[in-house]
Amino acid sequence: MKNTILFLCTGNSCRSQMAEGLARELKGDMFDAYSAGIETHGLNPKAVQVMKEAGVDISDHESKNVKDFINSNMKFDYVVTVCGHANETCPFFPGKTTRIHVGFDDPPALAKDAKTLEEELSHYRRVRDEIKNWVEGLPENLDK
Repeated sequence: MKNTILFLCTGNSCRSQMAEGLARELKGDMFDAYSAGIETHGLNPKAVQVMKEAGVDISDHESKNVKDFINSNMKFDYVVTVCGHANETCPFFPGKTTRIHVGFDDPPALAKDAKTLEEELSHYRRVRDEIKNWVEGLPENLDK
């Protein structure tokens, strides 16, 4: 039986979407992966682009609010907050949910002063690769 894992960030537009896509692609045999945000900001097109470069299509993902999962009474084995704001404001999940914080930089914030699209995308790629490295270490990384 697979474990359920929810990646949670502020707006469910970038980091948590990347984590969900990578977990489904790389660890789909072990986890049913989902993502949500404290708020919903829509799917970031640059996140979609750099994920596609890595062979993972998240273009059909939608920005979801964590309240939708809580209100559905869906049970998660793990909730992984991927940004400080989500970690600080993460709602309570009933049951035997293990909550873990693994912070990743916010690509849009890093890229806001970029002079070129390539420079902007380099920030998204770096964070994507950091998330990928963490996901590749599952399930062991859930015990750290």
